Amino acid sequence: MREVKKKDKKMLSSVLMVSSALAVVLSAIGYLGTDIWLASTQWLLVAAVLALFGVYFKPEE
Repeated sequence: MREVKKKDKKMLSSVLMVSSALAVVLSAIGYLGTDIWLASTQWLLVAAVLALFGVYFKPEE
C-alpha cells in the first residue's frame, strides 16, 4: 500500500476541515426549517467526524 505524502496529508486535512464547516452550515439551514438530505443533528455528527479526521491527518510541523 502506498504511503501518504506530507503534502497530500495537508491537502486532505484542509478538505476535511472545509467539509466539516459545510456540514455545520447545512445543519444551520436544517435548523431554520429545511432539512437537506439529513436532519440537523445528523449533520452535526458528520461535521464532528470530518473535523476529527481532519485533525488526525494534519501533518506534524
